[in-house]
Amino acid sequence: MKPTIVINFKTYKKGSDALNLAKTIEKFDKNIIIGVQPSHLNEIAEKTKLKVYSQHVDYFKPGRHTGYIIPEAIKKDGAKGTFLNHSEHKLSFRILKKTIKRCKEAKLKTMVFASNLKEAKKIQKLKPELLIIEPPELVATKTSVSQEKPELIEKISKKLKTKFLVGAGIHTREDVTTAIKLGAAGVALSSAITKSKTPRTVLQKLFKTKK
Repeated sequence: MKPTIVINFKTYKKGSDALNLAKTIEKFDKNIIIGVQPSHLNEIAEKTKLKVYSQHVDYFKPGRHTGYIIPEAIKKDGAKGTFLNHSEHKLSFRILKKTIKRCKEAKLKTMVFASNLKEAKKIQKLKPELLIIEPPELVATKTSVSQEKPELIEKISKKLKTKFLVGAGIHTREDVTTAIKLGAAGVALSSAITKSKTPRTVLQKLFKTKK
């Protein structure tokens, strides 16, 4: 089974640069999931066949909530789901619970980040579609969770009852294969792709199946 691949654009790319990167990813593998800023959802969803997720959404219903992003809005703009609780945008458990509930009502998938096993086990009870485990101290570094904390991946595989991905510092093929070998269903990454001048080459090095 092919690993699930998630690429978080964060705010590295904007406008035409975001769309061009999305098209490059689509040409490599249209099954890759990307997380983009809400302002990019509509154009990328319309111009590619990728599964596009919002990087965040709020739990509010339509009404007087200036400055917030509601589930109905991102769904109308073509989002298949949303990221929640990334280490760069943490939510309290109370807010996370309300937001996942609202997303389910709007028939949006939720991809929820957790910093460690303890948090992941708590979030698992909310039944998100997918959990992503990312030790925050490794996010945006070149020290991967596969290299630094392989025992964490193995432990999570034994303790969690749901499919999970791992992320933070993923930048080599070995990072990917180690994560899968230890029980992850795939990987989440960002800067290895979004900051590269040759993203397709990086994708091939990381994920192209050797014959």
